[in-house]
Amino acid sequence: MKLSSLVKDGAIVPQLAARERDEVITELLDALIASGAIDAGLRDELIRCVLDRERKGSTGFGKGVAVPHVKHASITEMNAAIGLSAGGVDFNALDKQPVYSVFLLLSPEDQPEDHLHAMEVIFKNLSKDTFRRFLRQATSAEEVRTLLVEADEQQLG
Repeated sequence: MKLSSLVKDGAIVPQLAARERDEVITELLDALIASGAIDAGLRDELIRCVLDRERKGSTGFGKGVAVPHVKHASITEMNAAIGLSAGGVDFNALDKQPVYSVFLLLSPEDQPEDHLHAMEVIFKNLSKDTFRRFLRQATSAEEVRTLLVEADEQQLG
């Protein structure tokens, strides 16, 4: 599974307008809807599901990254969005530090193995200091897309 194939064109927000966790999640979900990856009719339900998941335990895993995620019966294809925040967002992260890079992952409920595999691919890359640094320095969707492709190529090598 490739990181670049999870993130749809139009679902990269290089400069998040939102400053709070819930608004960041909404902004990324709206980017997925605008990209055509998610049906707009699912918006409110998916926001509620992702926020419910956050209340159970923060997906702010430390080192400036968060990966809010949810499996849902109405999702037919795995999709991810990426948002970057120059100022940082309080995600109640495990290390109590702000989050600068957010990956929102939405998965079909009936594909738990694929969901886990996608999470592994995301975390494998986010665990690399260089990847996190370059991601945080990206200023355009094109720069983020290039970084994702380069990460995939290194993964294959």
